[in-house]
Amino acid sequence: MSDPYWNHNVHHHPAVLAAVPDGCRTALDAGCGDGLLARKLAGRSVSVTGVDRSPEMIELARGHAHVPDNVTYLEADYLADGALPEDAYDFVSAVAVVHHAPFEEAVTRLARLTAPANRTPLDWLISACGVPASLLHARRRGGKRGPVGMPMEDAYMSWRQIRRAVHRLLPGCAYRRTLLWRYVVVWDRPREGGP
Repeated sequence: MSDPYWNHNVHHHPAVLAAVPDGCRTALDAGCGDGLLARKLAGRSVSVTGVDRSPEMIELARGHAHVPDNVTYLEADYLADGALPEDAYDFVSAVAVVHHAPFEEAVTRLARLTAPANRTPLDWLISACGVPASLLHARRRGGKRGPVGMPMEDAYMSWRQIRRAVHRLLPGCAYRRTLLWRYVVVWDRPREGGP
């Protein structure tokens, strides 16, 4: 499929598409413009949200003759709190968008919109092994239960980020991932002034 036009942004679309992880469920194209990249992402993700603060661009995107069923266009500012759900997108693209906003604010916001992910093959393996282990433990103990109304929040850091931060903050600690999507950190606080 050839592009309807070319510019410096479109030139980089192949690199963006190559970065989409296998098994991507949710993708976000921040500053989607006329929706060209969002429509391309539709073939690599279960659902795609294209967001742009320009009503004209969103109207143009929605009016395209071939908008895939798994693409939704939203008129909103990705920087605005509450405009988009945090930790919700397996993949986030922002082609030629970040430089139109305060850099650190834009990057921080895009990071908060991105769902935490298993990053390494070992992370994927440990997480995958946790599924049958969880089912077995739940079956042996009469099902998974917990206090009613306990608040739940998804992690915003990857396993690697957690491991690095723990080793930086607690030098000499032992870090270990467990099968049931948790980690254990053991650290002995050194005595003040030596032995």
